[in-house]
Amino acid sequence: MSKALQAMLGLTARPSGRIADLSDPSRLKTELLSGLTVALALVPEAVAFAFVAGVHPLVGLYAAFLIGLITALFGGRPGMISGATGALAVVMVSLVAEHGVEYLFATVVLMGILQVTAGILRWGKFIRLVPQPVMLGFVNGLAIVIFLAQLTQFQVPGTAEVSGHGASGGEWLSGLPLYLMLALVALTMAIIWLLPRFTNIIPAPLAGIAITALIVIVFGLDVPRVGDMASIEGGLPPFHIPAVPLNWETLEIIVPYAVILAAIGLIESLLTLNLVGEITGQRGGASRECVAQGAANVVTGFFGGMGGCAMIGQSMINVKSGGRTRLSGVSAALFLLCFILFAAPLIEQIPLAALVGVMFMVVIGTFAWNSLKILWKVPFTDAFVIVLVTGVTVAYDLATAVVVGVIVSALAYSWKNATRIHAKTYTTPEGAKVYQVQGPLFFGSAAGFSEMFNVAMDPRRVIVDFDNSRVADQSALSAIEALAAKYEAAGKKLELRHLSRDCHALLSRAGQLMVDSDDDPDYEVAVDYGVRTGRLGAGH
Repeated sequence: MSKALQAMLGLTARPSGRIADLSDPSRLKTELLSGLTVALALVPEAVAFAFVAGVHPLVGLYAAFLIGLITALFGGRPGMISGATGALAVVMVSLVAEHGVEYLFATVVLMGILQVTAGILRWGKFIRLVPQPVMLGFVNGLAIVIFLAQLTQFQVPGTAEVSGHGASGGEWLSGLPLYLMLALVALTMAIIWLLPRFTNIIPAPLAGIAITALIVIVFGLDVPRVGDMASIEGGLPPFHIPAVPLNWETLEIIVPYAVILAAIGLIESLLTLNLVGEITGQRGGASRECVAQGAANVVTGFFGGMGGCAMIGQSMINVKSGGRTRLSGVSAALFLLCFILFAAPLIEQIPLAALVGVMFMVVIGTFAWNSLKILWKVPFTDAFVIVLVTGVTVAYDLATAVVVGVIVSALAYSWKNATRIHAKTYTTPEGAKVYQVQGPLFFGSAAGFSEMFNVAMDPRRVIVDFDNSRVADQSALSAIEALAAKYEAAGKKLELRHLSRDCHALLSRAGQLMVDSDDDPDYEVAVDYGVRTGRLGAGH
């Protein structure tokens, strides 16, 4: 294999220390077997999410193949797996029901274009603003969602109504079929847990699937199998231009869905990228992942796929099975295509219990159990955010949960900093009163800043020292301008010290009150055009 191709697949040494070379047969075997395990786990997920969206199972399988292949080759994190997901499928339901699958394909194309745009504009870096409590809530909530989604397999085939968060309306297994299902799930989980203690020759999840499937097939056990969900047999994804009219009415229909799908897809993908990065010791790649996800969805929309994003469950299976390079993701996509083209009858014989057992182990490995211990040790706000994000993820969707968590965290942070501002005062030998401002001055603390001063009782000369403060935004500038106006109206002299050069340029009325010093700080103030052009002063 050429060095260029090895580099594309992530199979060469990298500065970060991640080394994987095809000259090592064990590495090649690990990557391929990990990809096979992921492909087996992708089948029921893709079929189930296709049912959720109200489309043919092959629409979900084609999405899993195309998105998985493209993101594996060009995504921001080797080892990450993408495909059709429940988070997106639940949004697609009403679109397909009201307008048909062709509008879904057009929406997926537009969704991809929006994601590529986000990547080009490097918006992926804003995922850094997601605080750790939100990440913990995201992981816990998604683990619960994965668990609930597996419950559909404990219903009689053909009676379950699959949803993005679990099963409803179906007839539950009972008696011997239920006990047999539970026993096979437990067997698979036991194999996955015990096998690594003896050998790593084969990924434990693959061994669990293979042994459980062999027992079911040899003894002819009557248990639900992949084929009971739907046939996965088909051909190559056909090129297909969405059959929708190219007019304004079509845009009005698909744009809202495309924006929501693009946002959910990027949020889930970037959070999964961070999670996989923590496990594998990799960094960066957020903007590249946005472009790869977008390109994959554009292609998928033109080849009859339902669109998708990163899959945390399958990504965890891959990295826990040893997949560390792009080869594992590429092989997973190609194995899935082989299942569709050639091996459908065999794959359809795999018992669902084996795949449920694998996913249950993923749930156990994904859930941040340590977060339960630290809930009583961390600040109340952080604990509240962890629980809140977990609950909203389960009850609604990931994007809503993350947005809510970030907003609550930001408000809590702002309130905490707003209460920190205060001033130490003293009088100089010359009779001037000095206010030494302590703490950040921004929109949350602007009111508190104004209340610190007693204009009527202060002497004729007042000095405000910002050496231990920082002026952060437009509200802070307005508060300084208003303070200057009050002292000016009272006929008193006000001096402002240790403000940055940026403040010098932005303050209009109070600008002439500044005292230059060699130790003035150097920072920029976040303001809008009105302040930068001098159009916003005191009283405006």
